[in-house]
Amino acid sequence: MYSLNDYNYQLPAELIAQRPVKQRDRSKLLCLNRQTGALSHHRFNEIGAYLQPGDVLVLNNTAVIPARLEGRKETGGRIEVLIADYRDGIRALKTGGDFICQCMIKASKRPAAGMRLYFQEDLSAEVLGSGNGTHQLRFSTGDDFEKVLERIGKVPLPPYIKSDLEDSERYQTTYSKVNGSVAAPTAGLHFTKELLNSLKKKGVQFAFVTLHIIPSVFTYNT
Repeated sequence: MYSLNDYNYQLPAELIAQRPVKQRDRSKLLCLNRQTGALSHHRFNEIGAYLQPGDVLVLNNTAVIPARLEGRKETGGRIEVLIADYRDGIRALKTGGDFICQCMIKASKRPAAGMRLYFQEDLSAEVLGSGNGTHQLRFSTGDDFEKVLERIGKVPLPPYIKSDLEDSERYQTTYSKVNGSVAAPTAGLHFTKELLNSLKKKGVQFAFVTLHIIPSVFTYNT
């Protein structure tokens, strides 16, 4: 299965859950017995039955940022911006520069280089250039950029989720730590702290990696 086409399949819209279950670990779990090929249905909090002492569970501790910004062009047209390479922007900011990063822009007409974009709380951006479906923006604000983004940004939910989350933390894993993703590592969303503690007591070991999910591997509906 080396072609992306191998992963294409039709999933009826009515089968895509629009709201998470009240308790993370009560989501459904499908198990495949590799020896017999048999399938069995469970709840996620039963996953411990399939892990043994000494097994290593690798967890991605990336955190989803509120990467969606709604604003207007200097000409008045509405825009929506998705910050793509947050970590590169933060590195530039931390070394004394401006927050400059690649973004995906949803607008009726593509903004030209030199155009200014305006958002809430005195946040603005200048379009530096464009290419390969993205725009390079230089953001400006009189406040701390990360704090402004936390206040006015929105979580970029996948395009197949049509409703807003009442609690944005439900689109974070309970062990998220390092900001940088525009999408959650979804398999990890079902772990609760209590479930992780029970696995640890059983002897399951944990290894943490930081793999940020960015638009090159995440389809943003433009």
